[in-house]
Amino acid sequence: MRLFYYVHTGHRIGLDRFRRAATIIRALGDVDITLLTSDFRIAHECKDFGVKRSVGIDVVRNIPQIAQHGDKIIFDSDEMNPTMHQDMVNFFSTFIRVTDDPDAVQLDGELLISPYLEGEGICKGVAVDDKYFEQTPKTIEKSFFFGDDDYEEDLLANADMFAQLEMDLIVGFYYFLDYEEKLAPSFAARYEFEEYDEVVQGSKVFVTSSPQAALENLASGGRPIYIQRPDYVRDFIPLFETLNIPVVDGFDTSKLMLCFNSISSHDYHQLKQTTQKIAEFLKKRLYL
Repeated sequence: MRLFYYVHTGHRIGLDRFRRAATIIRALGDVDITLLTSDFRIAHECKDFGVKRSVGIDVVRNIPQIAQHGDKIIFDSDEMNPTMHQDMVNFFSTFIRVTDDPDAVQLDGELLISPYLEGEGICKGVAVDDKYFEQTPKTIEKSFFFGDDDYEEDLLANADMFAQLEMDLIVGFYYFLDYEEKLAPSFAARYEFEEYDEVVQGSKVFVTSSPQAALENLASGGRPIYIQRPDYVRDFIPLFETLNIPVVDGFDTSKLMLCFNSISSHDYHQLKQTTQKIAEFLKKRLYL
């Protein structure tokens, strides 16, 4: 009986779920687990994120080609229709779903990890690595991380707006050849993908469309501002309201400037450190 962790990721949807999966896998410690990803490139890079074994499977329907009936899985994806969802719960002896949907419904036989829900077989929490809760000096005034995916080149289309805001840029993992050079004139400085942790932890004000990055910066004592992309689900908005993280819909320069002007007095709420709670829940439910 084997243990898998499936995560939906890729150049069109970013790495938020993957970053969360890597955080949870690291928190589990020396557990024999195989990460399945819907993207072959990130599967090849997993060791750099502390994940020992990973397999790219292209689409969620390929999971039964890797796993066997009765195996166990942690599942982080919104790809399933109701029929596939029930089939997956029946296929695995233990099916644990990670969900951000405030209205998620727990099926008979499945377990949930959620920032909103509570009850039998549910662990309420968010997975942010312990390292982000270590308070570090804030040496970067304002930085921007759109996310790892910008397939439609939205940043370039809004270059004039970003030039007015005078922020530093963290380059995403899936950016394409020469795209960084095109963006350079619109930002005060540029950091490569490998410097992600240092910038997230070292930024006083951190503007991002990555929900995971916003939580990581808040944990480190920063002041995140979340830009809600029109192509992203709004599942994190209730959580950000609870944490009092400012949310700006789309590329709205005036609203961003208002956030900047009031950010020093803005009262953020503390993010609880629940990753170890999630790890203990998994160990108990998976009999690890």
